Amino acid sequence: MKYISTRGQAPELTFEEAMLTGLARDGGLYVPAEIPTMTKEEIAALAGLPYEDIAFRVMWPYVEGSFTEEEFKGIIARAYAGFGHAARAPLKQLTPNHFLLELFHGPTLAFKDFAMQLIGQLFQVALKRRGESVTIVGATSGDTGSAAIEAFKGLDAVNVAILYPHGRVSEVQRRQMTTPQESNVHALAVDGDFDDCQARVKDMFNDFGFRDEVKLAGVNSINFARVLAQVVYYFAAATALGAPHRNVSFSVPTGNFGDIFAGFIAKQMGLPIDQLVVATNQNDILHRCLSGEGYFKGETKPSISPSMDIQVSSNFERALYFAYDKDTAAVAQLMDELKNGGGFNVSQGALEALQATYESGRASEEETLATIKSEVESSGELLCPHGAIGVKVANEHLKEGVPMVTLATAHPAKFPAAVEDASGIHPPLPPRMGDLYERSERVTRISSDLGDLEDHIRKQVAK
Repeated sequence: MKYISTRGQAPELTFEEAMLTGLARDGGLYVPAEIPTMTKEEIAALAGLPYEDIAFRVMWPYVEGSFTEEEFKGIIARAYAGFGHAARAPLKQLTPNHFLLELFHGPTLAFKDFAMQLIGQLFQVALKRRGESVTIVGATSGDTGSAAIEAFKGLDAVNVAILYPHGRVSEVQRRQMTTPQESNVHALAVDGDFDDCQARVKDMFNDFGFRDEVKLAGVNSINFARVLAQVVYYFAAATALGAPHRNVSFSVPTGNFGDIFAGFIAKQMGLPIDQLVVATNQNDILHRCLSGEGYFKGETKPSISPSMDIQVSSNFERALYFAYDKDTAAVAQLMDELKNGGGFNVSQGALEALQATYESGRASEEETLATIKSEVESSGELLCPHGAIGVKVANEHLKEGVPMVTLATAHPAKFPAAVEDASGIHPPLPPRMGDLYERSERVTRISSDLGDLEDHIRKQVAK
């Protein structure tokens, strides 16, 4: 399996090379040169298997040649051993035709653990074999950072710096990043919003001198290994509900487009997905674009669903690559327009391709709170604000006879203030994290200036 850049000017790489590289040197994102498919019989055979076995069968065609079967099975087993539910991603029924996929049973109580725990193990095996070390720099709107720090803390071949917007993540999210005491992980509170953090990470990757000096690697969802790990739970959920013998729909609360793009990959592999519904909060650039209004950055408004407070969705570039029929020159042009002019219009043909693949909706702050309240009253399920957005938008897209699965991306205890405000219930942390508020914090406040960030990483992180 070879991986190519969405902008067409970087060399083809193997899975291992693409994983360790992160962002392509032409600024693009790596995608598989061809997407492997599964037969109906192969998909049907996944029903009832342990999550780890499904993960191996779905991901193996993408990694074959970079890892042996034995290595990869061991990586998967170690990645999910620390999850707090035997099913890893259990389904809960909300109504006769609507299900919740709980993706928050990992170490940091968010869906990012599915990818980050896997990628941590993948990096460890690959770097040990190579005798190399790397510096990982990532940007987070809340959950990616804590999942990355949890996955890489204490590993001897990896130093990690996570940039997060100061004052714009929940206290639980912040403490999950700032309380680990391992010396190889570093939390950087950046003056700015998530888009500033994400832009600086991309700037570092495009500063080839710095990139090579500190051996920079990335674990944001620009890394295809992150997307690949998320493809698995679409197969696990759909086959549990009768696929491939029936279609299944998914509603995905998303800001950076990685989680919903994983659904697109699953569909391309042969999973019979009817609807892929993009659910956004008040920072609704994705909904506006899919509604035909173009992709134009606005001001990022802080919300009670901070992981979705994003205006530049990195993985949307991958969606555009397929919508423009793999025209890398067109994608590069659009990304130049976004960088230099703050946005772009989507061609009619590409817009039709996007609209044939994705549906969308949005939820205001008031609607999100109302959904948390109504759902706990009707089904007893306590949702985090992100899951509530997914449920609200899913309810607007239900079809008779087609099961709808909403992705519950985080545990409600990660956002206790908003959940309690809506429901009157204070969601407790799981026992294993009960002392989180008592742990000491390690964090560096820093400006969003590229020079300041690179200097700090050079001296304090990549040492």
